[in-house]
Amino acid sequence: MKNLIATALMLFSLLGGSLAQAQTLKGSPTSIENQYRAAHAYGYTFAKNSGSVRGLVSSGRLVKVNADNQLALHDVSFPYVVPGAKVFLDRLSAQYHRACGEKLTVTSLLRPRDRQPANSAAKSVHPAGMAIDLRVPSERKCHSWLEKTLLALEKDRVIDVTRERRPPHYHVAVFVERYETRLAGMSRSLQGGANGQGYVVRRGDTLSGISILTGVRVAQLRAVNGLSSNLIKIGQKLQLPDTNSVVSNVGRPDSLASNEMTHRVNRGDTLWDIAIRYGTSVQHLRRTNGRINDFLKIGQVLKISKG
Repeated sequence: MKNLIATALMLFSLLGGSLAQAQTLKGSPTSIENQYRAAHAYGYTFAKNSGSVRGLVSSGRLVKVNADNQLALHDVSFPYVVPGAKVFLDRLSAQYHRACGEKLTVTSLLRPRDRQPANSAAKSVHPAGMAIDLRVPSERKCHSWLEKTLLALEKDRVIDVTRERRPPHYHVAVFVERYETRLAGMSRSLQGGANGQGYVVRRGDTLSGISILTGVRVAQLRAVNGLSSNLIKIGQKLQLPDTNSVVSNVGRPDSLASNEMTHRVNRGDTLWDIAIRYGTSVQHLRRTNGRINDFLKIGQVLKISKG
């Protein structure tokens, strides 16, 4: 596991510059290669056929995505992704629904290699379960919101997004280790606010990134805090206009007074959800709880410590 984490960190330190400069929605052989290398650095299995998909689901390495009042699935044959990509999709669909008043539509998730279309890239990460295809919204405001949000997330280097033309859709590859680290850091910043009423700016934060985390629009953040631009400083305390929404999104624990606590696994819990809730990381949960894997049992008790 240590070697895997070190490999992933080294990969993103090498690719950081190219990812940060890729905010054009135009794909390239380089972006495909970056996604492919990331999938291997994370140790993902590329599903060959439906049989291998079933095996990955039963082991907990892939989780199911269900349609709900915020998310629609259109002709999705294999509604599965890796756990971190599901966290990303759950949060994005909730924020899209609040901003646009309609469901976010997914047109493809995992595709085993024997079900890849003829025009797919040889190094596509769809078989690895870290890619999500999104329908291009027809409403102008929704179209604009989704593109701006995806580009802001790409700027924060947690996804790689390309607008494909045949058929029209956004191809989103989620860099889950970086995404988890980003959310955990932002969650700790929210916990640092007075009674959950604010957000403390951390190194690398952007106003658009904070907007995506909290569900509060950039314009609202600027208005509430009297900001004349999007410039923010490390350590700056930002007020949030809708604290109930923030607490619901992040899923903060009831008590953070102790440095050590426990969590009893509930139905639907994943290591990703629990790590984000307590402001820690999946790797730290695994270290704290010994030989724990992604497949959790209802009622299982996990030790939680900050680190």
